[in-house]
Amino acid sequence: MGNPTAVLETSLGEITVELFEDKMPITAGNFIKLAKSGFYDGLHFHRVIGGFMIQFGCPHSRDPESPRAGTGDGPDGNIQDEHPDDAKLSNEPGTLSMANSGTPNSGSCQFFINASHNDYLDWFGPGSSKHPVFGKVTEGMEVVSLIEESPTGPGDRPDPPVQMISVTVQE
Repeated sequence: MGNPTAVLETSLGEITVELFEDKMPITAGNFIKLAKSGFYDGLHFHRVIGGFMIQFGCPHSRDPESPRAGTGDGPDGNIQDEHPDDAKLSNEPGTLSMANSGTPNSGSCQFFINASHNDYLDWFGPGSSKHPVFGKVTEGMEVVSLIEESPTGPGDRPDPPVQMISVTVQE
């Protein structure tokens, strides 16, 4: 069997992603578990930077105006960093990558979709930022672009807000 997919239904349209459970079982598995529990449903994109990425997954973003949006972890806390030698997946446009605070093992529930090739974020690169890729957009890059091009206010938050209506995993 192939990798699972997920449909991300946003207020601007649908995005379908393949989740690399075969190469990134901890990170992709964490996303799948959260999605199946309904954790992501109703949250908002809380950080959007054109030409860079769109970020999502903070539980505090249920209120798109919350000053805490971008600071929350999932119900199970942080997960172990996943840096397998046989899965050197670069932060290319359309890839899903684990957000973290910059310290080891600080990823949890937040992720971003790369809007450009951000290879300096690769865990195997020379930079200090280490963000493992765990999925890829297979349909809906036009929706990613719409979100990326959203006007933003303070803290790079989309204004008007962009909501994740639901995330449905298909195995």
